Amino acid sequence: MISSIRCTFLCNSSTGGWSSNSSGSQRKHSGPSRVACSAPSRSSTERHSIVVMETSLKETSNESTVADIDDNLTSAGGVRDVYGEDRATEDQMVTPWSVSVASGYTLLRDPHFNKGLAFTENERDAHYLRGLLPPIVISQETQVKKLIQHIRQYQVPLQKYMAMMDLQERNERLFYKLLTDHVEELLPVVYTPTVGEACQKYGSIFMHPQGLYISLKEKGRILEVLRNWPEKNIQVIVVTDGERILGLGDLGCQGWEYLWETSLYTALGGVRPSSVMLAYTIDVGTNNEKLLNDELYIGLKHRRATGQEYSELIHEFMTAVKQNYGEKILIQGTASVVLAGLVAALKLVGGSLADHRFLFLGAGEAGTGIAELIALETSKRQIKPTVLIGTSGKGRTFTKEVVEAMASINEKPIILALSNPTSQAECTAEEAYTWSQGLAIYASGSPFAPVEYDGKVFVPGQANNAYIFPGFGLGLIMSGTIRVHDDLLLAASEALASQVTQQDFDKGLIFPPFTNIRNRFSAQ
Repeated sequence: MISSIRCTFLCNSSTGGWSSNSSGSQRKHSGPSRVACSAPSRSSTERHSIVVMETSLKETSNESTVADIDDNLTSAGGVRDVYGEDRATEDQMVTPWSVSVASGYTLLRDPHFNKGLAFTENERDAHYLRGLLPPIVISQETQVKKLIQHIRQYQVPLQKYMAMMDLQERNERLFYKLLTDHVEELLPVVYTPTVGEACQKYGSIFMHPQGLYISLKEKGRILEVLRNWPEKNIQVIVVTDGERILGLGDLGCQGWEYLWETSLYTALGGVRPSSVMLAYTIDVGTNNEKLLNDELYIGLKHRRATGQEYSELIHEFMTAVKQNYGEKILIQGTASVVLAGLVAALKLVGGSLADHRFLFLGAGEAGTGIAELIALETSKRQIKPTVLIGTSGKGRTFTKEVVEAMASINEKPIILALSNPTSQAECTAEEAYTWSQGLAIYASGSPFAPVEYDGKVFVPGQANNAYIFPGFGLGLIMSGTIRVHDDLLLAASEALASQVTQQDFDKGLIFPPFTNIRNRFSAQ
């Protein structure tokens, strides 16, 4: 079974969907399509251009498509094309959408293109917006100032989260401008740790779907479902089956809300939103009794499918994704981020990675029992770890005895409490610095506030995979890479570690601040 939180795929932008060029030629379609403007044309030239595009589409609609290919054939006489890889680069059939250029009232309700009061005088004339907006023009920068003050009025993080979600559904451009300009303040709102609470309560806060939902009900029809999504030039796909979300366990269909990380590809990496990113949830049920008994739960209300039934659904999904969008690659960002933090920490503690001993507290272990064992063995100086890494999903398992033991055998013990959300961290930043008497080099999975100890202010780092996957994904898209090897991830880790300055080290940081993060990604 796939038990990881989520998988991310990138598509080759040259495959799938349809595209136009200066000659008006189009990719093959399964049926006639048209491109029309919802407002009357202003000149005969514009009307002529629309007719030409429509004719071009009709002319190609009768040509053969990938559906005409014999499934039993192989590429170059090779092994049968299990996941549709040989067909992935072929022109694919798509839903024959009637694509319209929005204007007027419709434009103001299209979150991808709506600019609200930022529409200029000329734009209001060109797009028939006169009378639909107040007469004043307010720049996007001014709107950002207004919105950040509005969000700061909320005291509850989930309320801030819902305000950001509402903004994205109304005005996507303003959402990304706000998030980019205030990334350090808003990243904990739209991502960890607040997103964990949003996942738990998703059934009660659900307002508008922003991705595709694949469930056992769609078994045998997944390719058909994928084609229901109007955007065809998808380059980034994030998918989860909701079985293990943060440190919260099985959240079923509500794990979809964690896929907000698609927005970080744009806010942090600069990837174009909407038409290049898509989030999926694969709903095979849930073993969470609380959700099964919740009338507001939006997923299938039965226990998780396993074994062959689960495998067949995943196999069909993988095949359909490759056929619909082309070649894909899998990204795992978390391990790269942790490695980057360790590489950076070497500048403080010295030596190479091979010189250090790593002790992991992983998921599935008995929390307090293993903590006592670590403390006992470490105090006996038989293990002598220099790095303590927690991924247990169990809060407060790095006890005072554990941290004190680490400090007693290391001049600068490295303590990484990586479990999310904040409540599940193996120890807090304050505990790590206090119990180690200010010696610890500390980072966590969720953010903690700065800590003052013995007259010095320590700023804890956050081992957030948002450091890696947005910029890494942007690089893969730009380069056209369709396979990721370990050396690429190692290079990303080293690049991230190189961004940590001496000023950061002086504060106790082993990760760079998120300020100006998009420029950092560009430099990498």
